[in-house]
Amino acid sequence: MPVKDGKPDQAYRLDKQIGFILRKASQRHLAIFATGIGDLTPTQFAALAKLHECGPLSQIDLGRQTAMDAATIKGVIDRLRERGLVVTIADKRDRRRLIVDLAEAGRALFAARVDAARAITRATLEPLDAPEQQMLLALLARMAEGRENEPGNGGK
Repeated sequence: MPVKDGKPDQAYRLDKQIGFILRKASQRHLAIFATGIGDLTPTQFAALAKLHECGPLSQIDLGRQTAMDAATIKGVIDRLRERGLVVTIADKRDRRRLIVDLAEAGRALFAARVDAARAITRATLEPLDAPEQQMLLALLARMAEGRENEPGNGGK
């Protein structure tokens, strides 16, 4: 450990940094997810869940609503379409836009996996009591909302 004025310099410790802690928590969640829903990635499940919630969406809107960039959502949609879980059609008003919707197989798979998804959320939050869980989710949501106001993310 670096020494400053004869004392250990603890001005910056990786294990105390938000990015590091979030990454470790995310890795834990991803491991739980892989065990609970092994046939879909978290991004694929997110796309199915958002389409279930909202109905047909443009590829751009689906990407925005699932916090995926254009390249990521395109890959997710391509893989889901190859598996017969979503269908895509050109927008009637703007043929350059792609509309994405759940296929019947996608509806069925989402319905079959939603209870597992709820269990994954519970398992991820398990180390916390109920008030801590609510507080963590509220604080993370506030942090995530702040991103919308940053340059390059639709903000100033």
